[in-house]
Amino acid sequence: MHSFSLRVGPISYRVGSAWRAPIAALRRLYAGYPPPEGGFATVTARIDAPRPWRRWIRPQVAIGGDHSLPDTVPMALRHALLAAEMAMNMQVALGERRHLLLHASAVERGGKVLIMPGESGSGKSTLAALLGESGWRLMSDEFVMIDLADGMVLPFPRAISLKNSAIAEMESHIADPERFGPHLAGTPKGELRHLRPNAESIARMDEPARPALILFPSYGFEPASDGVSRSELFARLTEGSTNYVALGQAGFGMMTRIADAIPAARFAYPDSATAIAIVEQFCAEVGI
Repeated sequence: MHSFSLRVGPISYRVGSAWRAPIAALRRLYAGYPPPEGGFATVTARIDAPRPWRRWIRPQVAIGGDHSLPDTVPMALRHALLAAEMAMNMQVALGERRHLLLHASAVERGGKVLIMPGESGSGKSTLAALLGESGWRLMSDEFVMIDLADGMVLPFPRAISLKNSAIAEMESHIADPERFGPHLAGTPKGELRHLRPNAESIARMDEPARPALILFPSYGFEPASDGVSRSELFARLTEGSTNYVALGQAGFGMMTRIADAIPAARFAYPDSATAIAIVEQFCAEVGI
């Protein structure tokens, strides 16, 4: 089995594949990331054929690793890079017990973190990518990791998953084609392309920062904004956390602390320029 090892913040991965090409694509996408400390990965992700003959006859890719879900549907081999990324996500979602996970993107400026939770299609990844190229540091795209001891956000700057119209938008902002993965058409999420965070975000992946604001974006609507109550914030964050229940009292205590201490709001926007302006207005109000 072909393999590639790397460290992303507090997570050290070993990614294995029955095929050489997906590992080569991962190496290109994650160029510049450090190896696991001491050479030992603590998390294993894997993509393999669901049946032996599926390596050669109408090849299919199944995702797995230390943790797996039995009802996961195999993917076509042409989407193997996406499958590898999903396998890496799955290991964190199902296995992480040291930190509280929030399904959100996050960026940092001046030692303060803006957290943007949201469902697929809300625009959180695109906004994080744009802000990460405009004076902010990208902290994470898929998962925000909260230290259970002090409430700090730990950087987890994985490759950003850009979808559909967001691909062309980010291509117009970033001149370096080496930071982009291949175009993946016809995926379950539509057209998809991964973006490697900039060099600063990778170099500073061991620098935590303090959460200061939570914004829930909604793409495709006329500009509007509204506050989010503490009870609603608690409910929405717990719904989006994959390990809140498993953490027990520690997870409840940290989630309560976040809901009590961090201001939150929701906003709608029709395009990225409007979203950036709304975000900056909110940030100015809380001193970010």
